[in-house]
Amino acid sequence: MEKIVKESIRIASGQGFWGDLPDAPIKQAKKGEIDYLVMDYLAEVTMSIMQKQRMRNPEYGYARDFVGVVDEILDEISNKGVKVISNAGGVNPRACKEVLLNIAREKGYKGLKIAVVDGDDILPNLDELIAEGHLLKNMETGEPISSVKDELLSANVYFGCRPIVEALQKGADIVITGRVTDTGLTLAPMIYEFGWEYDDFDKMSAGTIAGHIIECGGQVSGGNFTDWEKVEDFTDLGFPIIEAYPDASFYVTKHEGTGGLVSEMTVKEQLLYEIGNPEEYITPDCIADFSSIQLEEAGKDRVRVFGIKGKADTPTYKVSASYNDGFKLSSTLVYCWPDAVKKAQKAGEILKNRADSLGLEFADYNVELVGLNACNEDPSIPEKELDELNEVQMRVSVHGYKRNDINRFGKEIAPLILTGPSGVTGFAGGRPKASEVVAYWPALLDKKAATPVVDVFEV
Repeated sequence: MEKIVKESIRIASGQGFWGDLPDAPIKQAKKGEIDYLVMDYLAEVTMSIMQKQRMRNPEYGYARDFVGVVDEILDEISNKGVKVISNAGGVNPRACKEVLLNIAREKGYKGLKIAVVDGDDILPNLDELIAEGHLLKNMETGEPISSVKDELLSANVYFGCRPIVEALQKGADIVITGRVTDTGLTLAPMIYEFGWEYDDFDKMSAGTIAGHIIECGGQVSGGNFTDWEKVEDFTDLGFPIIEAYPDASFYVTKHEGTGGLVSEMTVKEQLLYEIGNPEEYITPDCIADFSSIQLEEAGKDRVRVFGIKGKADTPTYKVSASYNDGFKLSSTLVYCWPDAVKKAQKAGEILKNRADSLGLEFADYNVELVGLNACNEDPSIPEKELDELNEVQMRVSVHGYKRNDINRFGKEIAPLILTGPSGVTGFAGGRPKASEVVAYWPALLDKKAATPVVDVFEV
């Protein structure tokens, strides 16, 4: 039986990152009609955090907030046909699946299908890959990953949309993935519903760009907007929705009656987020040409996007790896008028001199003056204006490879209150202590060296 192509589908964004507004996805499912709810929980550093959690507890390693969201909207999933797609599985999507299956059983839901997409975690077979000649060179430095292998915390391939499409074809109501691209979460339902071919790269690019527009949640519907004063209601910020059509055109909108703002400018700002060459936005599914995008206002909180072009995908996956890179510590003190800037600068000098006299070893030592140069490292402010600043926060940060040295430095902050410049306040929370630094290792891997795995489980 041939699948019926829908006239349009509505794909709602529910999370832009792990820690986003907890109620946003629930409101997306309950405040209006949607077909899909997509939630992005993963950033590069998130995988290492989840890996650490899993090492401490083998039942962890996923975004546990996601479980609460699904619990709240099981009725919309089971009875209204809303499908949920999320990379909340992190480094342990199967554990996440087990928790959801148990919740659904306890609540008496029958026939619910949950798909797991994994195979992206290549850390366990890294030695084998290296032996086969996959050096996973750092894309910035050219070093092979073997140089940090003993310090690695995570190594995950960015899969594209294909395993998600496979999961939908197998009847999944909920798709839980590991590390797939943010854009693939949105592209997949378009391919599934409209029957697009994987080699139709214009359509692949359109779906990819739709995913890019809503991957950061409320950022495209008024959040973090340059002209923020045009946003009338931040309190009940409506998260974005893609209304997609088979011809690869789509609209960016949100539920009626919600706050925020969707306009040509909010969409344009999001389009510029985290892109390099606008003509070559590379994903595992295609290379999208952002310079081909056409936009037009189509009513209140409604922007039409069309005309998108694209090219064939590359033969490699991106790999996101993370590793331990020493330790860091940060602390702050606030200095008041008069001579707030001079006092803060002197405080930073004193701390550095005391660290040197103690023989403490750092890889990096940095002092920022919040209110002066924390966002602008070389401010052109006249001396007279500096003298008039009411207060400046000195933020000192150190990075090194000896935890004891970092912790010893932490004992020097509080004494500065009585042994340095006057007019100081704002110290709280006890002595700062060293915390681990997690560094990012981007690399490329031949697509033939990694294969996604899709399994479906039914309540």
